[in-house]
Amino acid sequence: MIDQFINFVIRPPRADYNPDQYLWERDFTLAGRAYRRQDLELRNARGHTLQCSHYLPSPLPEDSSLPCVVYCHGNSGCRADANEAAVILLPSNITVFTLDFSGSGLSDGDYVSLGWHERDDLKIVVSYLRSNKQISRIGLWGRSMGAVTCLLYGAEDPSIAGMVLDSAFSNLYVLMMELVDVYKIRLPKFTVKMAVQYMRRIIEKKAKFDIMDLNCLQVASKTFIPALFGHAKDDKFIQTSHSDLIYKSYAGDKNIIFFDGDHNSSRPQFYYDSVSIFFYNVLHPPQISSSHSCKPEKYYDLEDLKVGAGLDEGLLHKIISGVHSAGTDAASSSYAPAAIATEKSVGDLLSEIAPMATIVDSAHDEDGTLNCHDTSNLQDRPNGQNEECCSYTSSNRESWGRCSSLEGSDEESSDCTAVDNSHQKVYAATLQCEQQKSPDPKKGVKKKKKVPIAPKKPKSEKFEKLEALGKRLRLCILKRVNHRRHHT
Repeated sequence: MIDQFINFVIRPPRADYNPDQYLWERDFTLAGRAYRRQDLELRNARGHTLQCSHYLPSPLPEDSSLPCVVYCHGNSGCRADANEAAVILLPSNITVFTLDFSGSGLSDGDYVSLGWHERDDLKIVVSYLRSNKQISRIGLWGRSMGAVTCLLYGAEDPSIAGMVLDSAFSNLYVLMMELVDVYKIRLPKFTVKMAVQYMRRIIEKKAKFDIMDLNCLQVASKTFIPALFGHAKDDKFIQTSHSDLIYKSYAGDKNIIFFDGDHNSSRPQFYYDSVSIFFYNVLHPPQISSSHSCKPEKYYDLEDLKVGAGLDEGLLHKIISGVHSAGTDAASSSYAPAAIATEKSVGDLLSEIAPMATIVDSAHDEDGTLNCHDTSNLQDRPNGQNEECCSYTSSNRESWGRCSSLEGSDEESSDCTAVDNSHQKVYAATLQCEQQKSPDPKKGVKKKKKVPIAPKKPKSEKFEKLEALGKRLRLCILKRVNHRRHHT
């Protein structure tokens, strides 16, 4: 049992991973900017090779240097733990350096020392960064064992710009005595103390450090680097009292944040926001304009209705402009659409209008037709052309798709969206446009079936179809327009 506890301290489970699978890619993109992962090896004072990674913009700015944050992983951790740090800091022009400490991950070494020898590994990393002229200020971010490593090193190097210390323990001996109670090892106190003294000798023989020397309270009182402390409220492994004691003893500018979770849980977003603001204030990263545009290219799949492919752009201007006026007449809405300038191209107009999905409260009469308003703008359409109806759904992908097509038959349905008798909300926004005339007129003519002769309608068949077309056009691309339901 004592041997298991010794291994728990100096030989915890070791992370074995594939860097190309668990780290960020060698070339990747965040927030529209390109970055790269530079892998390298450093050798510490004990002759162990340390596996390291440096996340940098691609390419590096030539006219200014960038600050760097060194992320120090916890017990049983590795440099893959810095993936979140890279996401948080890289967009602020802060590079991120991470490593596998000796005895952890893919680096050399057989034992960990919970911060004692890791402090020397961190010293090698800082020396390497100091020799790089493209790196300016340096910050430290550690979690658990990594936080203790930052504290021990920070007491020796006051040039560090700032430190984030997540779940650090104040005293290793006190922590070991607390874990006896946490794991409910029912032994008399004097027996436990004797066992700890025995473990102390074994650990010093194997890992070459004295557990009694790991006391962060001794270094906190003489460290003046700005520090942000963090600790999870439900941490049973390293209790919040440890961070409280270090915080009270710390001599430099300090702040502390407590959040929900335990020792190994993911940290909340507000904590990461605080970390980002802290490093931005202490590292003063330069403002570098990105050479890559962050504005995504918008593309709307209009099936066969491609703007500029022989369509009448004036007609599309007319349709889109008419839709805005219909939106203000048909319903009251808290959103006031901006006026459309006719000088803009149709593509620009679609870019402005299309991304807003429309939730329409649709009603139908006994014949299943939609109730709409004015159709005067559509009565001059040419004959012999097929129309298509494109549906814009409110899905996450915001994609255009085909809804239905208008045929030359009397049996066609004028509904683009189905409305049930319970008056459910339906997602419907339709756009009808003209296609180019078919080169073979015979192909565009379908043989009509004979239907019973109905009483003559007051309007011609052509006008009825144009009226249905107008109703559907009036519903297209509306921004949050809710039509009243009309019961039959």
